[in-house]
Amino acid sequence: MVTSVNCWFLSPETLGQPYLWARLDRKPNKQAEKKFKQFLYSLEDCKEFVWNIEEDFKPVPDTWIPAKDIEFCNGNPLPDENGHMPGWVPVEKNSKQYCWHSSVVNYEAEIALVLKHHADPGLLEISPVPLSEILEQTLELIGTNINANPYGLGSKKQPVHLLVPHGAFEIKNPPALKQNDILSWFEGCSEGKVEGIVWHCNDGCLIKLHRHHLGLCWPLAETYLNSQPVVISFNRAKYDCDFEPKSLFHHFSNLDGQRFDRLQDIKFNA
Repeated sequence: MVTSVNCWFLSPETLGQPYLWARLDRKPNKQAEKKFKQFLYSLEDCKEFVWNIEEDFKPVPDTWIPAKDIEFCNGNPLPDENGHMPGWVPVEKNSKQYCWHSSVVNYEAEIALVLKHHADPGLLEISPVPLSEILEQTLELIGTNINANPYGLGSKKQPVHLLVPHGAFEIKNPPALKQNDILSWFEGCSEGKVEGIVWHCNDGCLIKLHRHHLGLCWPLAETYLNSQPVVISFNRAKYDCDFEPKSLFHHFSNLDGQRFDRLQDIKFNA
């Protein structure tokens, strides 16, 4: 698990072409949230709380869609046990609100900047990936302006952000499902220098365990992701479009074939 923001690539049927979607939960307004918290403190059973879907929640963009597993009643999405409606909004080109999301996707070339394992063991790779290859996948956005940037990507002057598909970094030697074994794994091996673990169950469920759940600190001075070399694979000649000079696509294409000792060592030419 990496420190990140959730994203999702949705099939073209929704907006006519593949789009990157950003997580946006619909939340109750102040008055409704106050009533909900009072109810929780008094009864501790949010299942019995009755929401007024039309009046209790803050507005969301017209393009907002609820998450796939959300429950419905009379055609309306229902909030979860925390009083939120998980959902998504499309990331438009040059979006100001989702500027870091939009920096990693190019809709004209239909590609996204992705961090993944290289074919060579122990080597990471940053490369453009066709949107058609990551449809209906959820991903993580990492980088300079995301959750204190534990991987040291970019700088304030030159922010760097990347997408990481869920499940892209599989644990080679996972710990046994016992608390002491998991603690030892987090504290005693290089592979354990991560934010957490996500178990992918056979029924499609995901179970997340964060270091904080075990009383362990995060971020760390040295992370597992930042302990591996990384190569840039970006052949600009394959794309029939001009990348904007200030875009990440332009900068990374100029680094094609270059290798760096760590993610935080990546520097663009002035």
